[in-house]
Amino acid sequence: MQAPAAGGISAPRGNGRAIRLPQGATLTDFAERIGANPASLVAIMMHLGKMVTATQSVDTDDLQLLGAELDFDVQVVSPEDEDRALLESFDIEYGEDEGGEEHLVARPPVVTVMGHVDHGKTRLLDAIRNANVVAGEAGGITQHIGAYQVETEVDGEERKITFIDTPGHEAFTAMRARGADTTDLVVLVVAADDGVKPQTTEAIDHATAAGVPIVVAVNKIDKEGADPQRVRAQLTEYGLVAEEYGGDTQFVDVSAREGINIDGLLESIVLTADAALDLKANPDMPAQGSAIEAHLDKGRGAVATVLVQRGTLRVGDSIVCGVAHGRVRAMLDENGNNLEEAGPSRPVLVLGLTAVPGAGDNFLVVDDDRVARQIADKRTARKRNAELLRSRKSSSLEELFKDLERGERDELLLILKGDVSGSVEALEDSLLKIDVGDEVSLRVIRRGVGAITQDDVNLSLASEGAVIIGFNVRPERNAQELADREGVDIRYYSVIYQAIEEVEAALKGMLKPEFEEVQLGTAEIREIFKVPRIGNVAGSMVTSGIIQRNAKARIVRDGVVVSDNLTVSSLRRFKDDATEVREGFECGIGVGYNDIKLGDVIECFEMREKPRA
Repeated sequence: MQAPAAGGISAPRGNGRAIRLPQGATLTDFAERIGANPASLVAIMMHLGKMVTATQSVDTDDLQLLGAELDFDVQVVSPEDEDRALLESFDIEYGEDEGGEEHLVARPPVVTVMGHVDHGKTRLLDAIRNANVVAGEAGGITQHIGAYQVETEVDGEERKITFIDTPGHEAFTAMRARGADTTDLVVLVVAADDGVKPQTTEAIDHATAAGVPIVVAVNKIDKEGADPQRVRAQLTEYGLVAEEYGGDTQFVDVSAREGINIDGLLESIVLTADAALDLKANPDMPAQGSAIEAHLDKGRGAVATVLVQRGTLRVGDSIVCGVAHGRVRAMLDENGNNLEEAGPSRPVLVLGLTAVPGAGDNFLVVDDDRVARQIADKRTARKRNAELLRSRKSSSLEELFKDLERGERDELLLILKGDVSGSVEALEDSLLKIDVGDEVSLRVIRRGVGAITQDDVNLSLASEGAVIIGFNVRPERNAQELADREGVDIRYYSVIYQAIEEVEAALKGMLKPEFEEVQLGTAEIREIFKVPRIGNVAGSMVTSGIIQRNAKARIVRDGVVVSDNLTVSSLRRFKDDATEVREGFECGIGVGYNDIKLGDVIECFEMREKPRA
């Protein structure tokens, strides 16, 4: 039924009917669901004080505002619910083991190593797998997530453990949190000579939020000043009570540098997993799991490190991972060896994807390439809508008028490109947390993995000056030539906190300058001279500081300002013009104000730019 909406515009009425819309839906999407003309919805939004085009992504509040106006119950579906509905349309259940209890078999525990920066997490993993990744990290900080599987012997039985190495710098909070989400058990590394630090408590919070047990590795016991008992005492405040103190948390004293008690740590991990967890999965189903890390390899294309969580992944399987899809062309283990299949809890490097998935994206094996492509295409469209929604500024008529009154609010636009998706995600997360007040803002209009392309430069030009940040990547040749020709700003970084510091400095540089008044001097009026065509000139004695020609001035009478915003237009010493007169000297001062009296004080000052904190 058609009925007048806002401003008398005709539109269908919902009578309370519920409609479901994805995040980032447009007015055209809304119009299709209710059988309306998109132009009429644009007009209604204008009457509601919102300037939105028919093809522009609309935020949740505005969709619900429009729904209330037309008497529809608008339900904006979360990306997770939308993805679940998408998979259900293909008869795929994600996150569930198929079959009954008889189909489940034991699987190795997936362990995340966490702790404060410099407490030896990566060196501990080195000791465990006898490889050195520290030397290749910029600034000595782990900046990528890696996954490795090792074997150990417990009670005469060979047991496997999968380790996920999470980065140590605080900027990678988002990556550490994702590590906790994919893990069964956390190894908390605490240096015996340093004790509990801020990132130690942060790691405890992530592990607690994920509901996983913790094994504490007290590292660096070989160093001078090491006190493992102090670490145990400190961690009791956070609910981690050692078994020897009557608690249920296993503490293991180790030295990653000297290789002391590494076997004891592995045994504690296995025993804790056996005691606290019932780790089982069905290996006889299409594989499902998560992407731990992904990047673009020059020779091999898009490659992703994936963790199989259930089922078995085989070479030749059709796979969809986030917005990427493809056929598994090859699988490699952490040592670069080819694998034909990977069962539950096995991390592998997968080749054959058409694009670089995001770190943390779920992956699943489907029946054929056609289904994989359809799922990936729908996810890509949804992601594009979400990015458009995030990149657009919502403009109301009220905000437009305010902008016109005070001048357009400054905004720094960024395009982020990195070598791996986890680093790009962490960099964006850290940059968006920079706060320099309400005068300037920061917006990431694109993020991606791989070299800086000509398309990135064109987007920067189209957005009128977005800065391109390359994190461990360089531009393609034609992109560099275009950027040089058009003057596009490209910045390169290899350590994340350098990027954060420079972007913060750039934002502060965009702030409008703040000025403060600096008093130069005062002069007392002793005589008043009438000068033809000029008016009254004050014969004055400079009582403090200096009086400068062309400086700002005010007249103060009995402590009250009688005239402000004046300028010292003339300044003379006897018959000679002067640029300034110092304390203790007499002078004639003209300020273009005639109502001056004997005893008035002329204050001379200037406005200086105040440095931003």
